Amino acid sequence: MRWIVVLLLTISITSLSQSKNEEIRKSIYFGGGSYDIDEFQAQELFLWLDSVPDLLNKYEIHLISHTDPIGGKEYNEWLSKMRSESVRQLLLNKSIPEHKISTKDWGLENPVYNNRSFGGMRMNRRVDVILYPLVL
Repeated sequence: MRWIVVLLLTISITSLSQSKNEEIRKSIYFGGGSYDIDEFQAQELFLWLDSVPDLLNKYEIHLISHTDPIGGKEYNEWLSKMRSESVRQLLLNKSIPEHKISTKDWGLENPVYNNRSFGGMRMNRRVDVILYPLVL
């Protein structure tokens, strides 16, 4: 019986330590051709950031932007940059220091969802806000 308790405690502690090293992610979604963030998503982002204990001391913030393939490569590179810049401005307005934020704009490259369906294209129109734990 004791070994079961020890095993369960070991598994619990291992799970907790693994979760501290994993990234935390939230996505901001956009309409086709848009880089405007609606008030609802901005509010959700702020609530999410406020829920992360000691955010600025424990995490780096990475913005990874994506688009669907409509409009061609050049247009989507521009749109991807505009989307990540919109989110970056929200973070700066929230008093997140600029040096804590990095961006990667994929444009139409490297889609996560299948762009052959409307649903997949809709899911690819986003910026992922990813919190990576700092290694101390």
